[in-house]
Amino acid sequence: MLTKVFRKFRVLPFAVLLVLATGLPVMAGLFEDAVGKFANDEFSDTEEAIGAIATSGNPLAYPIISALQDGRLMADPDTKKVYVTEPDGKSIDATTGAPVAGVPDSAAAVRLNNRLRRTVEAALGGLTLLSPDPAKRIQAAQSVFKTHDATMLPVIDGALQKETNKGAKLAFTEARAAILLFKEDATDAEKLEAIATIKARGDQEALALLTGLSGDQPPAIARAAANATSTIQSSLAMWSAVQNAWYGLSLGSVLLLAAIGLAITFGVMGVINMAHGEMVMIGAYVTFVVQETIRTSFPGLFDYSLLMAVPLAFIVAGAIGILIERSIIRFLYGRPLETLLATWGLSLVLQQAVRTMFGPTNREVGNPSWMSGAFELGQITITYNRLWILCFTLAVFAILLVMLRYTALGLEMRAVTQNRRMAASMGIATSRVDALTFGLGSGIAGIAGVALSQIDNVSPNLGQSYIIDSFMVVVFGGVGNLWGTLVGAFTLGIANKFLEPVAGAVLGKIAILVLIILFIQKRPRGLFALKGRAVEA
Repeated sequence: MLTKVFRKFRVLPFAVLLVLATGLPVMAGLFEDAVGKFANDEFSDTEEAIGAIATSGNPLAYPIISALQDGRLMADPDTKKVYVTEPDGKSIDATTGAPVAGVPDSAAAVRLNNRLRRTVEAALGGLTLLSPDPAKRIQAAQSVFKTHDATMLPVIDGALQKETNKGAKLAFTEARAAILLFKEDATDAEKLEAIATIKARGDQEALALLTGLSGDQPPAIARAAANATSTIQSSLAMWSAVQNAWYGLSLGSVLLLAAIGLAITFGVMGVINMAHGEMVMIGAYVTFVVQETIRTSFPGLFDYSLLMAVPLAFIVAGAIGILIERSIIRFLYGRPLETLLATWGLSLVLQQAVRTMFGPTNREVGNPSWMSGAFELGQITITYNRLWILCFTLAVFAILLVMLRYTALGLEMRAVTQNRRMAASMGIATSRVDALTFGLGSGIAGIAGVALSQIDNVSPNLGQSYIIDSFMVVVFGGVGNLWGTLVGAFTLGIANKFLEPVAGAVLGKIAILVLIILFIQKRPRGLFALKGRAVEA
């Protein structure tokens, strides 16, 4: 009798079986009989077993059918026992779910043909819609939204009635709307309601669904679809501008972090430091060393690796900066061309030193868990690492402003910037201020390297990618003016991201460079002019 029932069900859409499962669970004895059919090694028995198990409501249904699809469902023809083997080598009894010591040698994988594979895929899709995990239910509903398979409508309706999770309920509602929109026997009222639901979704997939609607629709349906399409296109254009603005802020934060140290040294000392990018590189390699040490000795502290790397990168890069100033730069004050050539040569020496110590290949620097992943805000995606870098950059900027305004070193730096000779006559040791300023700028470049290691390749050439952009930011914003550097960095970042979709990445950078050249013809001192030694010279 059961065989006749199964053969009758086989001519129905598979989705109908799944919706029947919500009210007609198969008893334990029938479930065991269905599982035992896999051991018969007959395609017809296997198909009946799939249908019975999928409609059983048994929690083992998904593991069994998933194992069948992957070739991990083993059946012993002698004992009629069926086993599910896990990827880790463990096995369970398919009937009871109890662990077993091992699968008998006489057991073999249950065979499938092309027809059965399609049946298995349909069963898994329906079972995923009824999964106890809300994330899996949402993912399955999203797949139905894209395919708008009409055979899944009964399953969607049944699941929608029982759904309590808000996100999954919305996903089921949208999937149902997609099916009804393309269902030939759906009423006009149902299609109009479906269009309203899809319009409220408002993303690219919703737009693709509406534009894929055939042109032979009734006038009311066609007008509603056209209005929804127009609204979604306008909304997506606005969100695209917001996404570009976010990308621009993200790029601007990177440029600010790389340029802020250069703005200090260039503004106070008038030194064109072509080795500034190598200070950024050193900070990135300090991060790599810290993470390697933690991986090998203290793996539980990996999430704190960046917090440890920030002060170490500042100290290492700052110390190297002071050494460079005391050994090379102090002999070249007042000769900007010589400082440019000397620091350019020094940058080559530092790059080769890093190649010798760490090799020429990229080094892996991982993201801590709190910097991994992303979240959706409307129709835009925001990654956590970029968000944290933006917050970190603004924090560094704020700390630097406080330091320059409320500390003795900051007061001396501002005095030297405004009038070096007068500051010296007032008893300020300008040589000490120069050394500490160069060390401060290099230290900030080092912590910039810590941040950049999370979004860029850590290699000996890391700094070369940012040195030109850093000089552009400093010159555009105003030499030595931190607020000018802030405005310049975010302005160039946002402008670059809005130009890229139109002109391309390379032409966009060229256009930015041309605009800056034209700008400094009118305002040679940048957006925010600041009097200082470099200006007076």
